Amino acid sequence: ELHEVQAAAERAGELLQRFRTARLPIVHVRHISVEPDASFFLPNSEGIEFDVHVRPESGERIITKHTPNAFVGTDLNEHLRTLGVDSLVVGGMMTHMCVDSTTRAASDAGFDCVLISDACATCAQSFSGSTIDAQSVHTAFLAAIDGTFARVTPLEEFAFE
Repeated sequence: ELHEVQAAAERAGELLQRFRTARLPIVHVRHISVEPDASFFLPNSEGIEFDVHVRPESGERIITKHTPNAFVGTDLNEHLRTLGVDSLVVGGMMTHMCVDSTTRAASDAGFDCVLISDACATCAQSFSGSTIDAQSVHTAFLAAIDGTFARVTPLEEFAFE
């Protein structure tokens, strides 16, 4: 179960509205699993639907991905370059998986990235018999990304540059 998912969805919606108001390019990314043993993000399932706070509007691009990294197997990089985009603002689910993977890949591809810390969420993880609570997972991944791959900031401190 995702930790504080409703609050993160609300912040992501606020961020999205800022982009719409500023008339800046918006790209939504949807994950659909094509793995034969997948139990979620299945095609035509509720799990692939956009939350009410971040539903795409007419003219907003939707990229469908099948791996945690939104740049793998998609035209995301080409689309962004065509628009002349050189910086990205990222939010989404889940911090430890798709957000982390995509943000690192974007940085490696030469994009300047800002990750909105309270516009993403994650869940608890288990490793070697230990369970790490969701907030600790979220914080650890944000700390690992901050400064090297992105500037991590809460929405209230974010401003267009």
